[in-house]
Amino acid sequence: MARDAPAVSVYNETKQTVLATRVVVADTGLGRLIGLLGRRSLEPDSGMWIVPSNAIHTFGMLFRFDVVLIDKSYRVVGLRERIRPFTMTFPNFRAQSVLELPVRTISNSRTAVGDQLRIEEV
Repeated sequence: MARDAPAVSVYNETKQTVLATRVVVADTGLGRLIGLLGRRSLEPDSGMWIVPSNAIHTFGMLFRFDVVLIDKSYRVVGLRERIRPFTMTFPNFRAQSVLELPVRTISNSRTAVGDQLRIEEV
């Protein structure tokens, strides 16, 4: 991840909870290609927002993480908790982007399909 990559915070307006305040935006071809490769973990309160995307793979990844799929209006349309390395998700054609977050972010924030998120630059 580039040092000067834009960052955002993600807030669940439906549940009034914070998902993360230091989420790096991967909105270029190279940024989406590299993603979290080479990292050993995600720090608490951090993550990556892959835009555009409706599916991910974890080939080459070294750790588990949570995945939130969101549509163009930032509504949650899919969730995957504790996704393992070396797996692939099926495309969710309602999703426009994907949030990759530390394990337990989904459960700790009580995020569910249908929740409305707010994403703001930091």
